Amino acid sequence: MNEIVLATESDRHQILDLYEEQKGREFCPWDEDYPSNETVDFDLSRDALFVMKENGKVIAALSIDEDPDVDNLECWNRALFPGGELARLAVTPAMQNRGIARKMMQHGLDALKERGYRSIHFLVNRHNVKAIKCYAVFGFHIVGECYMYDQDFLCYEKEL
Repeated sequence: MNEIVLATESDRHQILDLYEEQKGREFCPWDEDYPSNETVDFDLSRDALFVMKENGKVIAALSIDEDPDVDNLECWNRALFPGGELARLAVTPAMQNRGIARKMMQHGLDALKERGYRSIHFLVNRHNVKAIKCYAVFGFHIVGECYMYDQDFLCYEKEL
């Protein structure tokens, strides 16, 4: 079984390669500027980037994010703050449809709870049926919609 661990500096190039594999895929808002080396720096500096490896190769990544623009959306239940955001979930295309994204999400939920967050919130492209099905397993609630990063998103939230 593949273990999920905190990413380290030695994982940087594989993480950036994983991010690069996602760019241009349907519903992916990432572009040549995001996520970047600076994004990885930010995540590593906060112990907020997790990876799953298979035979030493990074096959998935997930970050605990800090994004004031997302945090300030009015749809979130302020009684559940502090709320944490999970972001940049990526699974290498060759390894998709094997439950890896669900395992990464569960790990992220557990990490948020361990770090004292009371809830989780995040955005999902409203047309990304694959992601929506993945997240349905966890009992998230759709609490709003927004337009950010040139896309229409559903706003998901859940008490931890």
